[in-house]
Amino acid sequence: MGMENKTLIIGGTKGIGKAITEQLSNHECYIVSRSESSLPNHFMVDALTGDLPDIDGLTGLVYCPGSINLKPFHRLTQEDFINDYQKNVLGAVRVLQFYFRTLKKNNGSVVLFGTVASQQGMPFHASIAAAKGGLEALARSLAAEWAPNIRVNIVNPSLTDTPLAEALLSTEQKRENAAMRHPLKKIGSPADIAKAAIFCLENDWVTGQTIGVDGGMSAVRV
Repeated sequence: MGMENKTLIIGGTKGIGKAITEQLSNHECYIVSRSESSLPNHFMVDALTGDLPDIDGLTGLVYCPGSINLKPFHRLTQEDFINDYQKNVLGAVRVLQFYFRTLKKNNGSVVLFGTVASQQGMPFHASIAAAKGGLEALARSLAAEWAPNIRVNIVNPSLTDTPLAEALLSTEQKRENAAMRHPLKKIGSPADIAKAAIFCLENDWVTGQTIGVDGGMSAVRV
């Protein structure tokens, strides 16, 4: 893979998106986020509402925005469900429709991010699991519709040590409890997830797949 590869990371200044940007040394990276950054090719834009930059020759797109809205079902409002769906699904839809033509022209690759909770039932995850489950279904549908020109895959992490999960990992006891819930007895790192995303970006014979990077939670009982 040479520098002719141009990859856009939506949400590339923090957490998993930042790790992907750091590991894609053989790609020309473009970043869209709501945060200020001194990174090259960075555009401070809200992907849901802002003016997305035109990028010719785009060969890869990674959509990282997500949410962690954990509440008992009876305390979730319709607004909670709408907000999670907008950020996780409709934001991705908007971005993918905008960049569809350049991705098709360049036989591009798309990577989306779901959650282990959309396949493994977990309490208090109703809103985010519903949204990410929809995103996973979208990924498979687009993989079929866009083949053979654009590949689409989705990575499903479990709890990962990112700013988004800060409240869930704010003490050593919380971190230990979270780690022990996973068969591999540790919390995922952004670098762990980034490796899977880059595999999906760069492997030309993978599409329509859900890749679990979750410490074994979705498939292993110990």
